[in-house]
Amino acid sequence: MTNFAKGLGIAALAAAFTASSFGAPPRKRAAATPPKVKYEPTVESLNTHPLPAWYDDAKLGIFIHWGLYSVPGWAVLTPPGEKLSPEEYLKRNPYAEWYLNTLRLDGSPTQEYHKEHYGANYDYYNFAETFDKDVQKWNPQQWAQTFKMAGARYVVLTSKHHEGFTLWPSDTPNPTLPKDRQHATRDLVGELTAAVRAEGLRMGLYYSGGYDWTFVPGPIRNWTQAKSVQPQSEAYGKYADAQMRELIRKYQPSVLWNDIDYPKSGHPLEIMAEYYNAIPDGVIDDRFGVPHSDFVSPEYETLSKISTKKWEECRGLGRSFGYNRAEGEAQTIKKDELIYLLIDIVSKNGNLLLDVGPEADGTIPAVQMDRLKALGAWLDQNGEGIYATHPWKRAEGETTDGMRVRFTQKANAVYAFLLGQPKTSTVTIRDLTLKPGATITLLGASGNLAWTQKAADLQLDLPPTLPGNYAYALKIVGGVE
Repeated sequence: MTNFAKGLGIAALAAAFTASSFGAPPRKRAAATPPKVKYEPTVESLNTHPLPAWYDDAKLGIFIHWGLYSVPGWAVLTPPGEKLSPEEYLKRNPYAEWYLNTLRLDGSPTQEYHKEHYGANYDYYNFAETFDKDVQKWNPQQWAQTFKMAGARYVVLTSKHHEGFTLWPSDTPNPTLPKDRQHATRDLVGELTAAVRAEGLRMGLYYSGGYDWTFVPGPIRNWTQAKSVQPQSEAYGKYADAQMRELIRKYQPSVLWNDIDYPKSGHPLEIMAEYYNAIPDGVIDDRFGVPHSDFVSPEYETLSKISTKKWEECRGLGRSFGYNRAEGEAQTIKKDELIYLLIDIVSKNGNLLLDVGPEADGTIPAVQMDRLKALGAWLDQNGEGIYATHPWKRAEGETTDGMRVRFTQKANAVYAFLLGQPKTSTVTIRDLTLKPGATITLLGASGNLAWTQKAADLQLDLPPTLPGNYAYALKIVGGVE
């Protein structure tokens, strides 16, 4: 993970702006149908909101970054771990959705790219015309079917990113943009919401409350000024409140995913209370800048141990959230690493919010589709050990030959995932003791596996041909000591 991602929320200083933490007390899990409660706009009242079972059980969501930045769809390829000053890193920002900020930094590769392809004086918001033309080709049903195929249980779309352009025809006019550049002509939010729900998935919405470059343009040249570019005017507070209320009223999102912070001139606690009262089984992230959330949201970052607080890692399939035409196979997470990542997150009480960056016309890049298909195929076989599971008494283990192991549990079963291809048909998992009479099966295969207790270690025999690829799920029933 780059220093840039460590310092940013969805490309901003989210960790510095949020009041939530992994040390926060765990939230009580809600019943399938939460009782009717009237929430008040206080932290004390909001903190009584139970974590909805659907969200805890879902484990995998799809994030979508789509906007005017999808038209140029470009960011320089910055190698992970490259040591750059904060100022230089902002010039070489790998997040393509930050195109508008990066192109205004003198000497940045994005500025040169923009000059070469569009002209030095070409206004960023001219991309609205191209975007509106391109999105006429988009088929929301295809997206929804793709996300279901990938094994996702919910979807989160950027309704408004930092650029200020909205993906729905907002009733709240933007005071600085011309009418034909304020929002998409199609109701992209509404159409995708309907398509996703038709496939039986939950729909969530992202909103950039902390940055809106139509109110405070910036650009952000260094992180010392990051806070000063957050609009705090009374006008922006009213604007953000009004748009949040629109999204809740029109689309009833199951996830309300704010980014960066929320204007101090706005009313985040009131918005949260209104949201819960309208959608009792909705969830709220930790980037509103107030001490309440249903989950915390590390970015391109995993945990080393089980968290009692529910968490959700967000990250792109590549190094950008928005579409970056410069990215390809080398910049995209490998299939096996993606599956190991999901297993690791779930074993530690997390969800994975995996981002796709579509082109302006809605085309999901082929390399990203390839990863979604691989993930879906793996979950078809092994999802029993992922969905609706909970952390076991420990998340991590290993075999005697050094292969990583991750654990989950559900009802009377413990699942042990081998992260990789076993070198032999006999595998020994360190420090795993079964009770007499316990049975072990391999998901995707038939019959029980033979096993022997070797002191504190568990030795088992695998079938000569393993089903599927990448990681293998052992289901243990009958007791683990």
